[in-house]
Amino acid sequence: MNEGPAAVAAALRGRGYLADDRIAQVVHLARRLEKPVLVEGPAGVGKTELAKALAGAYGHRLIRLQCYEGLDESKALYEWNYRKQLLRLQADRGRAWEEVEPDIFSEQFLLARPLLEAIRSPEPVVLLIDEVDRVEVETEALLLEVLSDFQVSVPELGTITAVGRPMVVLTSNNTRELSEALKRRCLFLHIGYPTVEREREILLGRVPELPESLAEQIARLVRSIRAHPLRKPPSISESIDWARTLLELGVSDVDAEIASGTLHVLLKYRADIERIEESLAAEGPGG
Repeated sequence: MNEGPAAVAAALRGRGYLADDRIAQVVHLARRLEKPVLVEGPAGVGKTELAKALAGAYGHRLIRLQCYEGLDESKALYEWNYRKQLLRLQADRGRAWEEVEPDIFSEQFLLARPLLEAIRSPEPVVLLIDEVDRVEVETEALLLEVLSDFQVSVPELGTITAVGRPMVVLTSNNTRELSEALKRRCLFLHIGYPTVEREREILLGRVPELPESLAEQIARLVRSIRAHPLRKPPSISESIDWARTLLELGVSDVDAEIASGTLHVLLKYRADIERIEESLAAEGPGG
């Protein structure tokens, strides 16, 4: 595959992901420099989809670490299969511990979690560390250690070093500030809500049967809705759901009444729906 941002954009487009020049350039540099990419932006703008599209475009396996509050080393890195070890100990009853220990703490009892799985993989992988801003500082330090050297120390087995560096994509909804140390090791990419033109193109790509005129209306109206102070602005995926809803209802032109009657597809909080309903009513039928 030819190198360069244009080739990256074409490869991603082949997987249904429409990357702008900035996204294509950052991904290209990340591949060439072998650096992780930290992708920040509001929920639903395609951060996770970027990692999935990258894996598909380059034929790599996707390994995903879904972050959450309380995520610890045993769930992110590795843990021992204690139940299997106990069965082995029962089977080896009567043997001295010095004889049993090397067998108990061996590969067959090791449960590799996403980080270790990515490091040990003999084939190229894309490691997606999703919503990294949801973990505690201690777990972030663990991620930092792994991303610095791409190796893991298992006391009973020694140091496991990556055969080839995985391509790493970290996503963040920016709910908390990440450490400077983590940011220094990554290329930074911010993905915001798309322009009307790009959202229209996304809609036509994801909903091929959508008329171009309706895609234009949806993109413009969603853009105007996002301009309001909402608890949760509509994401791109919700914009796509709305397009499919309007098609299912046989809508060819979106007026205030139709928009108001289907806002629940776009917006997920009652206060947001009421705010936009008031705005639509104030603009009148032609709005």
